[in-house]
Amino acid sequence: MVACDQGYLCEVCGEEVKNIAESELYLRFVTGQISSQELLGSPERHLQCTPVTAQFIVTPEFTPIDAPGPFNKHDLDDEFVRQQESLLTRGWLRLQELSQLEEAIPLADYPLEEFRSA
Repeated sequence: MVACDQGYLCEVCGEEVKNIAESELYLRFVTGQISSQELLGSPERHLQCTPVTAQFIVTPEFTPIDAPGPFNKHDLDDEFVRQQESLLTRGWLRLQELSQLEEAIPLADYPLEEFRSA
C-alpha cells in the first residue's frame, strides 16, 4: 500500500488507526482538549494503546481498560475521575456517531456542543 493510501499510524503500536471511532486524537478534539489546527501536527494513537485516557470511557459498548501505574483512575481524586468519565464517555459516544454518518459534516461540528466555536 502506498503511504498516502494509509490513515494515520499509531505512535504506540505502529498500526493504522483505521477509523475515527478508535482514535485518541479525535477523542481529544471532540472533548475540547486540542484545536482543529492541532489535529495535523499531533500524534495519533488507538484508544486501546492509550490506557490512561481510555480508562475513563465507561459505557457497555466499550471494553474497559485498566491503566497501569500511578495514573490508574482508582488512585486519583474521585471528583476528577467522575468529571473525566463523563467527558470522555460523551466524547467516545460522539466519535461513534461521527463514524456512522452517511454524509460528511464540517470539522467544526465534530466536537461536543460545549466545545464548538461560535
